[in-house]
Amino acid sequence: MYDYKAPLRDIDFTYFELLDYEQHLQSIPKYEDVTKDMVQAIWAESAKFAENVLAPINRTGDEEGCRWEDGQVFTPSGFKEAYQQYQEAGWQSLNYPVEEGGQGLPESMLLSNMEMRGSANWSWSSLIGFGGAGAKTIKGYGSQELQDKFLPKIISGEWLGTMCLTEPHCGTDLGLMKTKAVANADGTYSITGTKIFITSGDNDLAENIIHIVLAKVEGAPAGTAGISVFVVPKIGVNDDGSLGEPNGVTCGSIEHKMGIKGSATCVMNFDGAKGYLIGEENKGLRAMFLMMNAARIGTGLQGVCHAELGLQKSTGYARDRLQMRSLKGPQAPDSAADPIIVHPDVRRMLLTQKAFAEGGRMFVAYCAKLADLDNDADDTEVAKSAHEQLEFLTPILKAFLTEVGFESANLGMQCFGGHGYIREWGVEQNVRDCRISMLYEGTTGIQALDLLGRKVMGSQGEMMKPFIGEIKALCKANPDHELTQQLQALSKKWSEVTGQLGMAAMQDLDTVGAASVDYLMFSGYVVLAYFWAKAALLAESKIESASDKAFYQAKINTANFYFKRILPRTEGLAVSMTADASAVMAMSAEDFMLQI
Repeated sequence: MYDYKAPLRDIDFTYFELLDYEQHLQSIPKYEDVTKDMVQAIWAESAKFAENVLAPINRTGDEEGCRWEDGQVFTPSGFKEAYQQYQEAGWQSLNYPVEEGGQGLPESMLLSNMEMRGSANWSWSSLIGFGGAGAKTIKGYGSQELQDKFLPKIISGEWLGTMCLTEPHCGTDLGLMKTKAVANADGTYSITGTKIFITSGDNDLAENIIHIVLAKVEGAPAGTAGISVFVVPKIGVNDDGSLGEPNGVTCGSIEHKMGIKGSATCVMNFDGAKGYLIGEENKGLRAMFLMMNAARIGTGLQGVCHAELGLQKSTGYARDRLQMRSLKGPQAPDSAADPIIVHPDVRRMLLTQKAFAEGGRMFVAYCAKLADLDNDADDTEVAKSAHEQLEFLTPILKAFLTEVGFESANLGMQCFGGHGYIREWGVEQNVRDCRISMLYEGTTGIQALDLLGRKVMGSQGEMMKPFIGEIKALCKANPDHELTQQLQALSKKWSEVTGQLGMAAMQDLDTVGAASVDYLMFSGYVVLAYFWAKAALLAESKIESASDKAFYQAKINTANFYFKRILPRTEGLAVSMTADASAVMAMSAEDFMLQI
């Protein structure tokens, strides 16, 4: 049924040809021994694991789902065995330093391999995905004692991790949380409260689960100023690193969900559980954002995964499915009808998926390189610049790529017609699995407010200047190309609408909220236009001497489609985002119910 195949040729193009990954690795001293051959060999092995181990149990996970019995979560058939293979192969330690038991590879390698696993089986991938964010938080803000106690077995994969942030009454407004922490005489804390929507809050894959929990110490300031962060293991950990007694952490239930059914979404109860403070009391906000930003990049990648899977399935089907004749006459005269891939509207749907899957891959890879520099560049100014640019791009990456990833998954289903609504093809599962990506780690609206309100207007436009500078440099170097001319005009429009919104917000603060999602989507289309223009220019320079001319021609054709058929969406967004906010805010809450 058109099973997933890792797009290794396109991954190689994106990293090594488009983004000069080899030079990037050489520019960071700790990675100068990481060669192109080594990277490609790792990708090849990752592809085998994704295709041969994870993809075959993707539907199993959806059909069986997770099972909850007496506070314990049991994963679907094959999931535990897949994790054992994953751990034994050392995949979980890929981007940790060698001296800590890892393989010493950059974060970009983690993300490029995550794409293959996520496309093959997002449910399984999400079960194991949060240990890294927790480890990064412990390493970034925890004491050496905490690092020594918890990191080795997270790195080895013996223990998994979670992020326990939200609660039933507070949603995204974490300042309202009620989970409390009471200081103990031994320097630990007793954590009591309930957390909801916790991905893989419990599972049967690992012997222990390390929860990173937000809570408020008694007497803490109100709001987010009173947030503290704690390490709370499911099973207590003795001083020698061995497991002790259960720690007052239980899974109260699991949610019955629309998708990603192979990954348990848990209600977690903490009943006086022993917790270890990360950093200082009431100083947890920075640690929280460190966790969330890492998770948001991973969630943006999810959009790429679902776009890629939908594209592969619908392309395979469109090439095989015979229905009607081309308007230009029979294209398969020996068959009763033509394959539907000859029809323009099917081409439109396939090219839209292709533009978003491959453009999204470029965007993620670009941000992955920034993450490497942020984490590991020797030059502090280079690291600082990468950090600031990543801060600006992360909300766009998370929200835009998940929105267009869902659009792509839907188009994949549409290509199948009525067959797409039937479970056996796997495309309706792809749609259901994808839908959560626009909600967790901050909804599209939350990301949009962060982008426009905090990042753009909060910096008076300074945070967007480096990326706009890259666009200008590309356009200046290629002034006569049709795509760069369009891109230059669009970049100018981006700056103009930003200024307009800034002026309007001075008169009416609701302008920001009313315009923010349209502004974020506009920004996302511009960002992808930059990558597609860059890809087209590179393909044009290589196609004559290339042995695989068709690959480069497909890049050129997809770039042209993106600019001619998708990028015009920005025109409508420019109009809607700059419209008066009163069109959104005029009605009272009661007015919404007048039709009843």
